[in-house]
Amino acid sequence: MADLPTRKPLPPPDKRRRGIYILPNLFTTAALFAGFYAIVQAMNLNFEQSAVAIFIAMVLDGLDGRVARLTRTQSAFGAEYDSLSDMVSFGVAPALVAYEWALKGMGKLGWIAAFIYCAGAALRLARFNTNIDIVDKRFFQGLPSPAAAALIAGMVWVAIDNGFSGDDLRWFACFLTIFAGITMVSNVMYYSGKSINLRRSVPFIVVFAVVLGFALISSYPPGVLFAMFLAYAASGYVMLVVRRLRRQPPLPRTPDPESESE
Repeated sequence: MADLPTRKPLPPPDKRRRGIYILPNLFTTAALFAGFYAIVQAMNLNFEQSAVAIFIAMVLDGLDGRVARLTRTQSAFGAEYDSLSDMVSFGVAPALVAYEWALKGMGKLGWIAAFIYCAGAALRLARFNTNIDIVDKRFFQGLPSPAAAALIAGMVWVAIDNGFSGDDLRWFACFLTIFAGITMVSNVMYYSGKSINLRRSVPFIVVFAVVLGFALISSYPPGVLFAMFLAYAASGYVMLVVRRLRRQPPLPRTPDPESESE
């Protein structure tokens, strides 16, 4: 009697090939490309294009996590990929732009300031990933890395648009770079905006305010964006001082199971 063909056993469930969700990772890849483009343009001394590319990366980074939640395509791979993309776009790229534009001529102090920012971004992202389940989703612990990158990119964009060179503002650039790096790893709490429900109806005045905001940004993008993120960076310290003056307890920490990226 001929031997019957034997069927190969199926691999265990955990060893089967797992796919990767395309849609949210496309936005993450686009943000990574924008950060890489900012680095290349900074090396070519095209600093205005570098600053614009960092802002584009911010927009794309804000979309990938929301797209993943709306389409229910969150994954551990997407979260890790997003963090690596953020490190390039909001850690390495702004540090290199600041160094090449203004800090290069300051010797050791210049590259130390750039490294403080770069290390602060790396530590900020690592802490965000480890504290994602214990921090109140209404607040960020420390300045978010995209906002810190916007400070550097906005400063460069505004300065170039008004005819200033990096040598003219190198001390201000040094201070702002160190301030952004330290604030990212601080315990200062910043409003995240994640508690806003976009599906809920709002008064007409809110819609009008959004339209007015877009009109204001379009009137002078570099100045308005830089002023907005400078005010946001200061808001955490203002909120900290107000709470201490009122002797209010620290902000609560509650689980945040939905967050995937900053």
